[in-house]
Amino acid sequence: MNVFYTFFKRLQRRASRDQACNPYKNQNLLGNLKLYFEYLYEFNQNHILLIGEAPGYKGCRLTGIPFSSCHLIQHSQHKLFRHLREKIVLEESTNENTAAMIWEQLEDKHIIPIFWNAFPFHPFNKGNQKSNRAPNSSEIEEGQWYIKELIEIFEPRTIAAIGRKGELALNKLDLNKEIKYIRHPSYGGKSDFIKHINEVMS
Repeated sequence: MNVFYTFFKRLQRRASRDQACNPYKNQNLLGNLKLYFEYLYEFNQNHILLIGEAPGYKGCRLTGIPFSSCHLIQHSQHKLFRHLREKIVLEESTNENTAAMIWEQLEDKHIIPIFWNAFPFHPFNKGNQKSNRAPNSSEIEEGQWYIKELIEIFEPRTIAAIGRKGELALNKLDLNKEIKYIRHPSYGGKSDFIKHINEVMS
């Protein structure tokens, strides 16, 4: 879809660096993200944009789709994955607890949220690509353009942050719109996450 042309072009161009991998250099992963966004753009209404922190090494780095995992895409009965499963290309098979927890709460929801991250590339600890670290301030700044572009494309009625880094990124944009907060489900936050996600998705 032409509406995403500039977004995907810029996303793919970004170089990987010492402590941040760009998974979208991989054509398959870029293609997976395209399938996800184009499905939402064509079939979904009343868009809800949820902004997390950054791709994880067991999840989005391997699938291209934020807040997902290979195992989730292969086995979830959610209508999104049932629709896209045969088209999505996966090169590994791993599970990721946060992704599983989040999509479990979305099984019975009519609206499928647009998931994205404050920093859209995978930040890792130096010398260890199988690790996750929080994006720093310059990386969150870099991610601002992508969030603004998605807001312009999808015109979401609701925007929410999953976790404090997502909240920081959205607050920096000064959107003149209420930003809802969803507790991240990790580190004992599952019950608060369930409560918050149900409030946002209602």
